[in-house]
Amino acid sequence: MPTRSSEATWTGDATAGSGTVSTESSAVDAGFACASRFLDGDGTNPEELMAAAHASCFAMTLARTLEEHGYQPERLHVEAEVTMEEIDRRAALIRSNLRVTATLEPDDAQEIERLAEQAHSECPVSRALAGIDCTLSVAVEQPMLD
Repeated sequence: MPTRSSEATWTGDATAGSGTVSTESSAVDAGFACASRFLDGDGTNPEELMAAAHASCFAMTLARTLEEHGYQPERLHVEAEVTMEEIDRRAALIRSNLRVTATLEPDDAQEIERLAEQAHSECPVSRALAGIDCTLSVAVEQPMLD
């Protein structure tokens, strides 16, 4: 299995400083600062990047799980929300909520929910986040007719 890398550079003090983060693939090259983390400032932040990692990893894992059980998903839309709160006067990630909308036939919602739970237990990012509350909600919809 490959090893992937990213790098971040921070300049200045913790409150007024700013940084840049980039990935090995150059897919992400963004700025970040306290304003983008704790307010609505420009740039990204670690929680947003964690949510992106969780959503994308889970989407791939769910697609594989569904295919292994004979389903051919037309579309999997995964939203992730990562929440940070103060605990003991320190910031901590406390939750990652995944919301999935699966477009596929047949529409066996109970089976798709079961397979989504299985994918959640196998998703590498979900497993890395095992120390926080991770929730999963699944909606199943039929493909649109042409």
